[in-house]
Amino acid sequence: MKLGTEEVIPLSDTSRTPSGPDTAIDESRLEELIIEAQTALPVELPALANRCACALGLDTALVYLVDLQQQLLIPLDEALETLPVDRSPAGWAYRTVSPQVVEADDGLILWMPLIDGAERLGVLAVRTASLDGVRMRRSRMLAHLFAMLITSKRAYSDWLAARTRTATMRLPAEMLRAFLPPRTIGSSRCVSTAVLEPAYEVAGDAFDHSVVKNVLHTMILDAMGHDLNAGLTTSVAMAAARNARRHGADLADIVGSVDQALARWLPDYFCTGVLCRLDAETGVLRWVNCGHPPPLLIRAERVLAGALDSPPQPPIGLAGPLALVGRQVHEVALELGDCVLLYTDGVVEARDADGAEFGLDRFTDFIIRSSSAGQRPAEVLRLLIHAILDYQRNQLRDDATILLFEWNPQHR
Repeated sequence: MKLGTEEVIPLSDTSRTPSGPDTAIDESRLEELIIEAQTALPVELPALANRCACALGLDTALVYLVDLQQQLLIPLDEALETLPVDRSPAGWAYRTVSPQVVEADDGLILWMPLIDGAERLGVLAVRTASLDGVRMRRSRMLAHLFAMLITSKRAYSDWLAARTRTATMRLPAEMLRAFLPPRTIGSSRCVSTAVLEPAYEVAGDAFDHSVVKNVLHTMILDAMGHDLNAGLTTSVAMAAARNARRHGADLADIVGSVDQALARWLPDYFCTGVLCRLDAETGVLRWVNCGHPPPLLIRAERVLAGALDSPPQPPIGLAGPLALVGRQVHEVALELGDCVLLYTDGVVEARDADGAEFGLDRFTDFIIRSSSAGQRPAEVLRLLIHAILDYQRNQLRDDATILLFEWNPQHR
């Protein structure tokens, strides 16, 4: 397959040069570069990547980060052009989390995925005259190193944040995104991934997920309104939930803490939401639904209708006579490979030009078909949110947020 001057070649055909004296590493130089990396400014990472590549016996290395909507791979070197996620070897490496080798006019380019745990950050383009097992391992080491560097530095770097944006972000979205966790988190036992649109104008929707020892906590919220106050409502709700989690509160007390925080600090605002607690060792799922669309349980490539339905409870943050003394917590035992889907109503209520809704059946069918085709959960949601945007011609009437978590995804 050719792409410009690049030709994709199978990885099994890359061991063209046996290891020898030219593959020796200058360990002292490499140690100097790793020490330098700890204090390097984010803007210095492109030059640092090249020096590390040279120390490893490679030619050059270029860092590309995925944009906020996961449509483009944007180089940290501002002189280079972006690459499409859906139509390039680099995008293939990102989508599949697998190396991709292409032939270029002056050698080979190895596209390595940049991954922080379960979170896809982008890709690393390693250029080398030839490729064998040693150079493949070193390219992988380099990708791991720069994934860690980017993760550590993007927490305080406005430049890295700006590089991954393709439009101006409105203030409500800026405030809310400062509270959002990574899109994907996980371990060998469970993974949670989420998407949220519109990327640059979102106000009232939010998601959260966190791992506490062997327990996965997930949450999805939909605040009243679509302005700065809506974003403030979900931001306070997330902060209250995290504060309670970090003090060891159980699920009912976490919801109670959010109720109390909103009733005290924003008494005129509330939000709907679902909060879940999954024991990753036993598969026991506990959840509380506060006036929100019920979670969906997907098992063996079908939705188990009503499996996670529960009696209605009022939204979070209601004060006065509508407030609850305690929330009802529900429990179910998951089976290996089960997926749980949380979503806001903006997902299923997206409408096409004729006014037809995207709908729950189309929504769940897309996830089931994509998963059965071997797509990873994060890629399933990336494709799905783009399908929803296309369905509504990129003009969402309401925020659309989806969170999917899977128990024991070791088969992937």
